[in-house]
Amino acid sequence: MISLHHIPTCGSTNSEILEFIQENPCGTAVYTFCQTAGRGQYGNRWQSRPGENLAYSLAVEANLLRTSANLFNYHTATAVRDFIAKVTDCDAEIKWPNDIILKKKKICGILIEKHKAENLREYFIIGIGINILNDEFSELPKAGSIFTQTGLRPDLHMFTEEFHQYISENIFPQKGDEEILEKFNGHLFRKDEVSVFEIEKVRQNGIIRKADAEGFLWVELENGGLRKFYHKEMELLY
Repeated sequence: MISLHHIPTCGSTNSEILEFIQENPCGTAVYTFCQTAGRGQYGNRWQSRPGENLAYSLAVEANLLRTSANLFNYHTATAVRDFIAKVTDCDAEIKWPNDIILKKKKICGILIEKHKAENLREYFIIGIGINILNDEFSELPKAGSIFTQTGLRPDLHMFTEEFHQYISENIFPQKGDEEILEKFNGHLFRKDEVSVFEIEKVRQNGIIRKADAEGFLWVELENGGLRKFYHKEMELLY
């Protein structure tokens, strides 16, 4: 199994893990329950209260993967979703491109970055933040935690060890690209439901139809027909 290292506190596990790669060139993982400067997709901040949530990063060699970056992102989101569903016994969903939704609240975010280490090998750094025990989201009405959504209060260290084992065993895709895409779309949040989107500062109704292998989300708009969007080109409001 990939080695796992605990860091008492840090700015960002995605930054800290770069130091561990030198001693573990075949892959490593780090985690903390006190992250002070977590990052989300496209520069968004991931805020987390100390001692309540998991910030976890895993480094895998890019040349070991046999799929595209977009499909690896989908595969990773699906693996995380599967673990959350398993430990909560709830039907977790994936909000495109890679947030995990539990009972309509975001409890997990994923950030995948590509880095060239000092050993000149290229790695995918997979940063995963999971809200586990916190119960205060007054400034983030769309967020929740495993505790708020299920009433469960997992032991943080045991949860992390189980999560690391599951991800280590499932991070490398064993299925073909079509199967990865099919499973991702099978758990896509608000797929085939009427939703409200904001596009170029204008709100309109639409229906999510699918995510594709190029990283686009296809939405059938009430006033625009079927269109594809990349992340940040539109926002799913509700």
